[in-house]
Amino acid sequence: MQKLAKACAALLVFAAGAVVAADDGYRNSPLTLEGIGKSYMGREIAYIMGHEGAEWLERPERDREEGTAKVVPLLKLKPTDVVADIGAGTGYFSFRLSHEVPEGKVYAVDVQPEMLDKIRARVKTSKVHNIEVVHGSIASPRLPSNTIDLMLVVDAYHEFALPREMAAAMAWSLKPGGRLALVEYRGEDPKVPIKTLHKMTVEQARKEMAVAGLRFVSVDSESLPWQHLMIFEKPRPE
Repeated sequence: MQKLAKACAALLVFAAGAVVAADDGYRNSPLTLEGIGKSYMGREIAYIMGHEGAEWLERPERDREEGTAKVVPLLKLKPTDVVADIGAGTGYFSFRLSHEVPEGKVYAVDVQPEMLDKIRARVKTSKVHNIEVVHGSIASPRLPSNTIDLMLVVDAYHEFALPREMAAAMAWSLKPGGRLALVEYRGEDPKVPIKTLHKMTVEQARKEMAVAGLRFVSVDSESLPWQHLMIFEKPRPE
């Protein structure tokens, strides 16, 4: 009987240790108007903007407010690069990227079929030949491994329901030395006229990308009026 008790106690200790070791950073949190009732590494996850908000992505004043015309040139792409626009929405950046990589390819990835239909329709009318539409999941962009030179995620990462899994899957698809360009409204700046849950701080982004094994390279918080442009890199094998 004493041996059984000791064995049970040891099993409980092991189980408790396994729970700690398996901590994935997720916590339930009070449901707010802009949140989904879950946090990741201390950050409440924002509710995703639905396809009903597509017009806001294409609003005429977007470039003036956000300096969107500056984003793609800042990425310093090569004509042959393979690029992924994650959370592509209406394809606002996908088509801009396609002009920069005429000998390469752009994956336009989104989880909402309605958004992807908009991109497909525009591909047909514009006769762009280097954009491939991809229906991603909430856990993965569903892209091949070690194939992407650069991933661009504009104002979308903070809405990913499974950021840990998504970041790991994005890292898996990047080539060694491939870059992740994360554009997010500056969480440190109260003057940025965006709701709190739709902003991110550099500190928080670095913490979350480190979990995915991505190395912080640089941040540009000056070129864009409201946003950080943060660059992370998949390390090359030593």
